[in-house]
Amino acid sequence: MANKTKQQERDRRAKIEAMRKAEQAKERRKSLLFIVIAAVVGLGLVAAAAIPAYLDSRDDPAKKDLASFGVSAAAANCSPPTDDPATGGNDHKPDGTVLDYAQVPPSSGSHWSAPAFPARAFYTERDRPEMEQLVHNLEHGYTILWYDDTIEGAQLDALEDLAESARADDNVGPNQKFIVSAWDDAYGDFPQGKHVALSHWGAEQGHRQLCGKVSGAVVADFIEKFPASDAPEPNAA
Repeated sequence: MANKTKQQERDRRAKIEAMRKAEQAKERRKSLLFIVIAAVVGLGLVAAAAIPAYLDSRDDPAKKDLASFGVSAAAANCSPPTDDPATGGNDHKPDGTVLDYAQVPPSSGSHWSAPAFPARAFYTERDRPEMEQLVHNLEHGYTILWYDDTIEGAQLDALEDLAESARADDNVGPNQKFIVSAWDDAYGDFPQGKHVALSHWGAEQGHRQLCGKVSGAVVADFIEKFPASDAPEPNAA
């Protein structure tokens, strides 16, 4: 009888130990499941914050480098930048006066008393400022990119995005002095094969660069070579 009682006690203890181990295993599984769920939720929260930010930065033109727009510099078919005589400094003509310019597009010259202000980054043929206003913007340090009526579709979209990017780019300077505007061929035609042109009015010389295609890389290089600080009136709005 004593042996039977001892065996029953051993069996009872073994059963209790098995139940205890089973309960511990169950708790470990619960803890592991909680950790996995917490990790998944955490990763989900990180993704929820990171993915929209990534997509926003990918789609926002202002957050892209200028060189990402249009074709490469080599493919843009650009002429070298010119060195033009700088004339017409502070030579204000009555508003409404139609002026002739020696260069196409102008890189300096007489102009109206008021520039386009506040100047937008991008203008079409329908809403562009008058040429004589934009020449005044050149005197204040703006780089102006002109495009003719052959620029359309994807190239025009690239130009509009490029304008927004240039306004946000540190190379343009704190005043964000960059304008893209449709060219008015009443002031002359671009040379054959050229459809995009950059203008800058420096303190000593004017500069132009004409290209066959839109190239953000060319724009970035032009702005770096001819900054707003080099203009006759760089501190004017």
